Amino acid sequence: MSFKVAIVGRPNVGKSTLFNRLVGRKLALVDDTPGVTRDRREGEASLGDLTFTVVDTAGLEEGVGDSLEARMRRQTDLAIAEADVCLFLMDARAGVTPLDQRFAQILRKSPTPVILAANKCEGGAGEMGRMEAFELGLGAPLPLSAEHGEGLGNLYDALSEFARGLEKDDAEQALEDALAEEQEASFDPDAPYEPDLEAPLRIAFVGRPNVGKSTLVNQLLGEDRMLTGPEAGITRDSIGIEWEWRGRRVKLWDTAGMRRRARVTEKLEKLSVADTLRAIRFAEVVVVLLDATQPFERQDLHIADLVEQEGRGLIIGVNKWDTVENPQEVLRILKEELERLLPQIRGVPIVQLSALTGRGVEKLMPVIERVHTVWNARVGTARLNRWLEEAVARHQPPAAKGRPVNLKYTSQVKSRPPTFAIFSSRADEVPTSYRRYLVNSLRETFDLPGIPIRLLMRKSKNPYAGKKGRN
Repeated sequence: MSFKVAIVGRPNVGKSTLFNRLVGRKLALVDDTPGVTRDRREGEASLGDLTFTVVDTAGLEEGVGDSLEARMRRQTDLAIAEADVCLFLMDARAGVTPLDQRFAQILRKSPTPVILAANKCEGGAGEMGRMEAFELGLGAPLPLSAEHGEGLGNLYDALSEFARGLEKDDAEQALEDALAEEQEASFDPDAPYEPDLEAPLRIAFVGRPNVGKSTLVNQLLGEDRMLTGPEAGITRDSIGIEWEWRGRRVKLWDTAGMRRRARVTEKLEKLSVADTLRAIRFAEVVVVLLDATQPFERQDLHIADLVEQEGRGLIIGVNKWDTVENPQEVLRILKEELERLLPQIRGVPIVQLSALTGRGVEKLMPVIERVHTVWNARVGTARLNRWLEEAVARHQPPAAKGRPVNLKYTSQVKSRPPTFAIFSSRADEVPTSYRRYLVNSLRETFDLPGIPIRLLMRKSKNPYAGKKGRN
């Protein structure tokens, strides 16, 4: 399969030379003068049995306002955003410079995967500089010589591993899309929801390191099944455990703690985080566990947002509640923060507990079961269309280019999470703000708290389209 690789780095580290080497032609201008490349250039590259699109970029430079450097930097930022993987090139002979450190920091925050390569390592030269590159926190730097073609085998291995992961993700996505289409075709919103008591209820416990996930799982099971302790990061694998609660089969996933991406540098920890993401995708309800002794952090918000993006039911568990001195005030602040920072999932249930003492833990499973029921909710078509009429009567959709936008009818197309389609001849012109209004109205009218709601705007067919006029 084809993918896109963006070659990035500070000026004069050999990006254009490597670009020409990969495409097999001298397409990019090469010179010892820094800053020769100013625009993005794409080419079709091949390396062994791999074929991919490679992008040569301008050297990463600091720039402000509308200066030439700033405009070049914006072009490079676009290349990074559009790429499937970034190849960050540094000059091994010059060693790590402050500019390398600055842009390594930027790349660590980017969602695009990064491969670090140390160029100009021909004949063993630059080995000291390559070893310095470990401090950039982007993994082991590959030794390369773009000019002499050395080290391309290492680059092939790194890209092959990435390509295999991309193929697996694409295959999983294709399977998910096919299953979603099949479910949508057979979905009957007017049929009552009947839980499958034979299938286990799948629950994942996620959160930052050392918030008490393993201790909570042990408390639920009533045994020391998971290794626990004061050290952060004891759990490395996502462990699935079969359990039974009130006669119902349950599968619990205890997961590794998730730190901010910029702090995840060791390969083992990266694998643990990937394992946690797979557990979230496999779960039906996810409990994001917080530490009551620490404030609501940005990483907690990021984890909750991941759960929402995956379309899973969400519960906020606040552990170590027995250590809080002013519980009412802390709870009020937490609710306000959730409403402000997670407006897309209003009404997320909060369960205060102590995993160590067991206090409040008995409240967790009933809440999980309730969220699971809402996650499977079905709303009849007649009720939905009455709701749509009332919602539009209260607040008309904004006109597009001076013409009214008419919302004709709606229906639920699937559950898990509840997904609704609204049909309109101008569906693509309904603004995001009005879609948020409709989602919030759906949540309030049909009592759907704490779960993601998907709203699809679909274009209704014109019955006269394609018909010839009368002569």
